[in-house]
Amino acid sequence: MALQVDEIHRCAWCGKDPLYVAYHDEEWGVPIYDDRALFEKLILDGFQAGLSWITILRKRPSFIAAFDNFEPSLIARYDDKKVEKLMQNAGIVRNRAKITGTIAGARLYLDIMEKENGFSNFLWGFLDGEPLQNNCKTMQDVPTETDISRKISRELKSRGFKFVGPTIVYAFMQAVGMVNDHVVDCHRHSIIANLRGDLNVKTIR
Repeated sequence: MALQVDEIHRCAWCGKDPLYVAYHDEEWGVPIYDDRALFEKLILDGFQAGLSWITILRKRPSFIAAFDNFEPSLIARYDDKKVEKLMQNAGIVRNRAKITGTIAGARLYLDIMEKENGFSNFLWGFLDGEPLQNNCKTMQDVPTETDISRKISRELKSRGFKFVGPTIVYAFMQAVGMVNDHVVDCHRHSIIANLRGDLNVKTIR
């Protein structure tokens, strides 16, 4: 069931927090095909593990500054001194395993960029490059994980990525528009359904 705010129907999960509402209305579910942007979102979803997304959303500017705009080529070179500096940064989630996992993920990203014709191609290849369109009537109808999120999770884990369980991966898929999980009476559902990517993705899985 959608939440009605100012006569506009939205998915109930965004509540009335202006930051959360803006995220829902402008970002969530919009297909992303940019390599670096997908990496950033995957990492932030990993930092969300055990926390709420609004917590990460409020800290996102600090994350972007702390992690050099999530530029993998820079993160891949982080050393122990940089890790300790990040552990002292109150603007981010100071979890050592998640920080070192981000560094490892950046190195794995660079490997995928070289060997899989791009990180975007690698991820979207699981869906033949096309977003899945769901028609959920209520939030209770929205799954927390699917066969595809489990498949992507297994592949990412096998390559060494951390904090990429099937639930985290599905949340990532929802956020970057791999699946349209706006409920049907949300004003964004039909808008998202009409969006299509412009990347010619080859199937790799």
